[in-house]
Amino acid sequence: MSLFRRKTQSSSQTIALRRVGEIVRARLRADPGVYQLPVDGLEIFGVAQFFSEAECATLMAKVDAVARPSPTYKGTDKTGRTSYSGDMDPFDPFILMLQRRIDDLMGIDPALGETIQGQRYQPGQEFRGHFDHFLPSQPFWEDEQKRGGQRSWTAMAYLNAVEEGGTTDFTKVDLSIPPQPGALLIWNNMKPDGTPNPCAMHAGMPVVRGVKYVLTRWYRARPWK
Repeated sequence: MSLFRRKTQSSSQTIALRRVGEIVRARLRADPGVYQLPVDGLEIFGVAQFFSEAECATLMAKVDAVARPSPTYKGTDKTGRTSYSGDMDPFDPFILMLQRRIDDLMGIDPALGETIQGQRYQPGQEFRGHFDHFLPSQPFWEDEQKRGGQRSWTAMAYLNAVEEGGTTDFTKVDLSIPPQPGALLIWNNMKPDGTPNPCAMHAGMPVVRGVKYVLTRWYRARPWK
């Protein structure tokens, strides 16, 4: 039985993920400022100008202050993620204020949210096709279960325009989204039944000209540790 549990997502976690999905889905669909992108197989929403120009400028400076070569999980291809990234200070009042706005927009328990991370992509840098959720077959699955379990939703904000390249491509649903300053993207990494969605694969395409700044907050099935 223990071997079976290691290789599958538990039924209790699936139920929790399904419930979180129901809450966030209902909240976003009821908000007139939120637009659901019309794609099959993936729940993805957008909010234009969620962050102001001044907020984006402040956030980009904070990303620069913490940026380092982006880490990858053990057993994954390190050449697939060539950006710079860093965690925001979770006690910074400015970050807390923006974090609360994202949580409130989604109607999600703040305890489920990971520390906000900033990413910076310079020319040639990318994040090849990947999932934000975890698979039981991956070597870090058990460790992530201790840190809050499976990832449910992703909230990702663009902080600036990019001269060329740097789109976010959802490769399984033929969707490509260019950086738009202050815009917030929100997508469900699970299917409505609470199981991992293979259509949630996405890639940060290489920047050709300019620099791309992104802010990301991931949410878990249980409180983040």
